[in-house]
Amino acid sequence: MKNNTLQNLISSLILLITTTLFGQADVEGIVKDKNNQPLELANVLIKGTKYNTVSDNNGKFTIDTREKLPFTLIVQYVGHQTAEVRFTALPTSPIEIILKSENQLNDVVITSRRRIEKAQNVPIPISVVGGRQAEQAGAFNVNRLKELVPSVQLYSSNPRNTTINIRGLGSTFGLTNDGIDPGVGFYVDGVYYARPAATTLDFVDVDQIEVLRGPQGTLFGKNTTAGAFNVTSRKASFTSGANFELSYGNYGFIQAKASITGALSKKIAARLSFSGTQRDGLLENVVTGKSVNDLNNQGVRGQLLYTPTENTDITLAVDYSKQRPDGYAQVVAGVVQTNRAAYRQFHNIISSLGYSLPSTNPFDRKIDHDTPWRSGQDLGGASLNINSKIGNGKLTATSAWRFWNWDPSNDRDFTGLSVLRLSQATSKHQQWSQEIRYAGTFLSKVTGVIGVFGIGQDLKTDPYHIEESGAAQWRFSQDSTDPLWQTAGLFNGYGFKTKSTLNTVSGAIFGQTDWEITDKLHLLTGLRYNYDSKKIDYSRTTYGGLQTTNTALLAIKKKVYSDQAFKVDVEDTNFSGNLTVAYKVSEKINTFATFANSYKPVGINLGGIPSDANGPIIALAKIKPEKVNHYEIGIKSTPFNNTTINLTVFNTDIDNYQTLVQSEDPTLNRGYLANAEKVRVRGFEADSRITISQYLSFNAALTYNEGHYVSFKNAPLPLEETGLKVNGVSVFSKDVSGGQLPGISKWIGSLGGDLSKEGQFFGNQGRFFLAIDSYSRSSFSSSATPSKYLNIQGYSIFNGRIGFRASEGLSVYLWGRNLLDKNYFEQLLPAAGNAGHYAGVLGDQRTFGLTLRYNL
Repeated sequence: MKNNTLQNLISSLILLITTTLFGQADVEGIVKDKNNQPLELANVLIKGTKYNTVSDNNGKFTIDTREKLPFTLIVQYVGHQTAEVRFTALPTSPIEIILKSENQLNDVVITSRRRIEKAQNVPIPISVVGGRQAEQAGAFNVNRLKELVPSVQLYSSNPRNTTINIRGLGSTFGLTNDGIDPGVGFYVDGVYYARPAATTLDFVDVDQIEVLRGPQGTLFGKNTTAGAFNVTSRKASFTSGANFELSYGNYGFIQAKASITGALSKKIAARLSFSGTQRDGLLENVVTGKSVNDLNNQGVRGQLLYTPTENTDITLAVDYSKQRPDGYAQVVAGVVQTNRAAYRQFHNIISSLGYSLPSTNPFDRKIDHDTPWRSGQDLGGASLNINSKIGNGKLTATSAWRFWNWDPSNDRDFTGLSVLRLSQATSKHQQWSQEIRYAGTFLSKVTGVIGVFGIGQDLKTDPYHIEESGAAQWRFSQDSTDPLWQTAGLFNGYGFKTKSTLNTVSGAIFGQTDWEITDKLHLLTGLRYNYDSKKIDYSRTTYGGLQTTNTALLAIKKKVYSDQAFKVDVEDTNFSGNLTVAYKVSEKINTFATFANSYKPVGINLGGIPSDANGPIIALAKIKPEKVNHYEIGIKSTPFNNTTINLTVFNTDIDNYQTLVQSEDPTLNRGYLANAEKVRVRGFEADSRITISQYLSFNAALTYNEGHYVSFKNAPLPLEETGLKVNGVSVFSKDVSGGQLPGISKWIGSLGGDLSKEGQFFGNQGRFFLAIDSYSRSSFSSSATPSKYLNIQGYSIFNGRIGFRASEGLSVYLWGRNLLDKNYFEQLLPAAGNAGHYAGVLGDQRTFGLTLRYNL
């Protein structure tokens, strides 16, 4: 009720302002450099006022003068001399402003703190990738983007089972459990995307991607313990423009992108964007003769911009993306000798069934799976964003609705045997969110942001999650030599259907202030109060297999699957905050030190829980919230006009780390959620950009990261210790305190360079260029519990581009990825049932192609 009252009050205030302010007097123009190339994100300011705008990707801008004649425009772009243009009358046509270059590095403008500012001045470790940079590097989704930002890790065995981490923290490594929240926030145009599957889809018409590291709960609506992606799309413009892109490559790769924008009326502009990607599969199914793991993605985004007054703009955005690959298949990467009896070892199992793998070399890229792989997903939504300048700041209200539909099929035994015949966790998700915030100047030397946020989520099975056994299941599940296991048809068609609903409500009040104590010393404080409520209704029912009343046979069947039902309703509240001291040593050196206390909300098991004689152990359904203490110090420097060097040292301690454990209940083949007592991640990050001249530039980034369990006494057994017994008693857990956290390489780095020269191509003015990028990482564990076998060796890949680029007109270039054709794994994961074999997610082999782009 209180939130409704607040929202009505704010809406009334916005309406009052929008109906009383006067009309526009627009000046249109384009900002270019001395080589006649448009400059994107140039700052255009009316001298003596706070009114400003920035140029778009074609260098074009529109600004309402708001002032009586005469007036002066100030045009700024880092690395270029500031220009001042005085007007005594309104121009009747678009103006052209040429900025002379200075021999210094272009700075990057960001909006993560809800205002336009230079990244080098912000006391937050942040990486910025421009939309054009991402496109040229072929980073059309987050998985590709991680090669440009080494602090980012993404692991995906399919879109639902996607882990996105920053500095090795964020989400549970391995199979996803929907009962816990991600620790890395993913925002697009201010809208929080709750499903990590969104990170596997293609970017659509992206303007800029900002990756913030460390807790960010006092700047963003949804709490984030490890960092946030702040993605901004290219906005609708009153200046007409369009761009078209088409790429062709080997393995049947085709990618098309298009965007068009312009004015529909004096106060309404629109933008429509499309992206589509297709590629043949990179694995061969030797039984069907088909290639699998293809790409089949489409996305569309539309925007309407309404500017009722010079102080208010309203944007309605609608987007829809879909993915229909015959994909995400994994190959058998190896076999481990477990502690089980000889007859339960993988090689003995498949030998007794008269089966052999199609290849023992995973990089032959051959499979024979008998269940088709399908990863169909639809994701989309609508948002309404209202910005209104009030006083010395801006009030923003963002309302959004989003959906995600998931339709998978997996072969989780990774063989041509009918073991797990079906594994289909079809789901539907919807979310509703509302954020209202005010960012501006509160006092003469105090700026900041304050806001309220609410989100509701409904996740349900559609209509069931299904797991069903085939004729060979008995041999993989057999735990004794009892001949009853060989009963004909006992497990054929035997499975379970799970019906569940998860209802989540979260609300928060958050804020951050920046107190300018002196010109050089700033004190930043942030505070957040959060409320979380989660309700689940879980029901798992077995079906099929041999219909019998034989109690011995029924007992064997229950060792594989069993019925279970429970309901849980939890609520929790949290306070968190941060404190940063920022000191500007000189014009070229900024330093900062931060302490942040954060949390990840309470979790609920949504994959089944252990049972005892009284049924499900309800106490194990609730997972404690993570408590995070984070420290970092950093320096951002511009030692020379053409160089930036930044360094951050960090330490993060997490109590009650949310992770997966195992149970002696064999029906919980995915394990269940629990808390590790404490983990710690510490290290440093360095990044640098250098412009040798207007023809040659370099960028480099390096991350050193150590992550380990300080205390984890109930960890699951590694694959090789499955079946371990102590004094004749089976063991299902071990103390791995001091062990390595999964997914973290000690060293990750990227290095790139760009050599260019002005020229003309088919009458278009631009630059011929040669660019090389490299990405390297050291070895890392791919198992929640350290294992001798599930470790991925370090690797390096090299990508390159050569061609001609122009801001207007035709650009064309050749590109290649993984130029040295390096074989490497992105993830290793045990097969269901822990028979000893494990599968690998393979990195792509060498790919190459041609891209044509035309900008109007």
